[in-house]
Amino acid sequence: MTGAHKATAAERATPANGTTSALSPIDMNALFGRGSGALAERMGIEFFELSPERSVATMPVDGNTQPFGIVHGGAYVVLAESLGSFAANIFAGAGRVAVGIEVSASHTGSASSGTVTGVCTAIKLGRTLTVHEIAISDASGRRLSTVRITNFIKDL
Repeated sequence: MTGAHKATAAERATPANGTTSALSPIDMNALFGRGSGALAERMGIEFFELSPERSVATMPVDGNTQPFGIVHGGAYVVLAESLGSFAANIFAGAGRVAVGIEVSASHTGSASSGTVTGVCTAIKLGRTLTVHEIAISDASGRRLSTVRITNFIKDL
């Protein structure tokens, strides 16, 4: 990873609930020289803001549901882990890599249509550990899941 994505004025204006309707997705290939990963791409995850302190991404409900037609809990975790891992790797900087060592999730709501938004906020950015909390909400801002991820930072 090569440093934080410099937020545009539109990105800095992203509301606290993570609404991204007026923003364009970040081109992960252009920014990092590679995509966001096969799983994130398959799930339709799009990143709109990336920094160690705060990152925002969306995921469509369609294609990420369990048999009852609501978002699968594991899909919330994939969205959250994608956000937390990118934020931690941006923080780690050149010559280092962040790897997930713990993730926990509490699902408190469900979505059956539309798009969900994850807003990742740093809790701790340390020399060898990062901790991020990811709040996932629906278009109305209703909290659906709260995820916490811890990453270990090591030298390559």
